[in-house]
Amino acid sequence: MSANLLTLQGVHTHIGAYHILHGVDLAVPRGQLTMLLGRNGAGKTTTLRTIMGLWHASQGQVTFGGRDITQLTTPDIAALNIAYVPENMGIFSDLTVKENMLLAARSASRAAQMDATRLQWIFSLFPAVEKFWDHPAGKLSGGQKQMLAVARAIVEPRELLIVDEPSKGLAPAIINNMIDAFAQLKATGTTILLVEQNINFAKRLGDQVAVMDNGRVVHAGSMQALADDEALQRSLLGLAI
Repeated sequence: MSANLLTLQGVHTHIGAYHILHGVDLAVPRGQLTMLLGRNGAGKTTTLRTIMGLWHASQGQVTFGGRDITQLTTPDIAALNIAYVPENMGIFSDLTVKENMLLAARSASRAAQMDATRLQWIFSLFPAVEKFWDHPAGKLSGGQKQMLAVARAIVEPRELLIVDEPSKGLAPAIINNMIDAFAQLKATGTTILLVEQNINFAKRLGDQVAVMDNGRVVHAGSMQALADDEALQRSLLGLAI
């Protein structure tokens, strides 16, 4: 069995007339948390959307668990036990928190069939999900919606969790809560690919890191090595941790 659960090899993505990804090579090791960093516009979100089949690679290959998923549809990719939390969270505002959770629980057709033990664990990670269980999701604050988006993605065990900027716009206390939640998820052996702009968030959680620039991965290695090398941080990201 390969040490990498997910790999991208020479992936190019075009969106209309625009050539966004220019040969992305990326490896996501099993059971680890891989950070995908880079300046705005580097191609990070496009990479996630290409993995999920929302945009299809025009060249190259995406492999998950040894299977070529490059041309699969998004529902077929999700059915492989991959969960994706987009930057806009994708919350159904008119549905309650409970209904949002139930939609993601494939093995349950009603709330009573959801795994009660797992729900209690999720409630311990994100108390707001339990507090507002019967409230319309659209009434939640931005931080509460982000908690719901992640909680919904993990309502059942997933082999791979892909999350786009979970700390964006969140207060420091909520960011710390989110970090604790991802640390617990990582401890369960879940493989996680995380796009993040908050470098301290990345430093505290990341095992591996890939840095993108101009539609390519320009650096890959351990998160700790990048965190310890201020000159490399400035070279790759224009800042220091």
